[in-house]
Amino acid sequence: MIRVLVTDGMEKSAVKELRAKGFEVVEKFYNPEILGEKLREFDVIVVRSATKIRKPIIDIAAQTGKLKIIIRGGVGVDNIDVSYAKEKGIKVANTPNASSASVAELVLAHMFAVSRFVNISNVSMRQGKWDKKKYVGVEICGKILGLVGYGRISRQLAKKASALGMKVIYTDILGKAKDTDEYEFCELNNLLKRSDYVSLHIPFIKGKGVTIGKEQLDMMKNGAYLINCARGGVVDEVALVEALNNGKLAGAGVDVFVEEPTKNEALVNHPKVSVTPHIGAATKEAQVRIGNEIISIICDFFK
Repeated sequence: MIRVLVTDGMEKSAVKELRAKGFEVVEKFYNPEILGEKLREFDVIVVRSATKIRKPIIDIAAQTGKLKIIIRGGVGVDNIDVSYAKEKGIKVANTPNASSASVAELVLAHMFAVSRFVNISNVSMRQGKWDKKKYVGVEICGKILGLVGYGRISRQLAKKASALGMKVIYTDILGKAKDTDEYEFCELNNLLKRSDYVSLHIPFIKGKGVTIGKEQLDMMKNGAYLINCARGGVVDEVALVEALNNGKLAGAGVDVFVEEPTKNEALVNHPKVSVTPHIGAATKEAQVRIGNEIISIICDFFK
């Protein structure tokens, strides 16, 4: 029987369906020290973002040759040493389509929150304050949204933002998209200088460093907003707090952090910041889609 280890949770209906199809599914989180040994007993591992599968774990897991595929339930695979796994004959797959709409909607939620002080007024009212005159916000309609990275999530966000009356511009490491002329392509520095809102949709590449640091933040419009629902490591959190403190940025929406769970109280408690605990894909609809996509990946691989 093909054995599947699910370490970070999975939609219950998907687990039930896998079992009905004859797969043995074990739902359990293992600490890194023992994960490699446990993986010697499984054909498949399904992870989210909590489990990190690095070279030492892969080395131990590959000793028996039983582990055939690592599946990331989500878009990014930066918590997996992908190239090394492939060198060891282990396939790596993800579910890039399932959570695009959910993440795009969360970006918009953060944009609305910081634009209209939903984040901080929610807190102040619970403290008995009525700061009506203090919270004069801005409308997003008519503003420029700059997308850094133009993948599946960006494309979803572009459509939604455009429908709300925003002008969308984008940049991407691959250059101008060949399949659309609907939005304007520009280089990163130009995008940063022009955008009222900058939303990040790029992976964190270990060893490459941040994409948005002090230099990039200084380029942005005075009073602009930065939204990061991509990966924590792509933004210099210290530089971000500084830009919020000195008034360079009017606000920020942050769903992902350099360290998770984050200990950065200066960022989390900042009155200009809307924060969420890495919940971009955490909708019921997305979890069902992710589960279905994982089932398809496993069934196609072992058919």
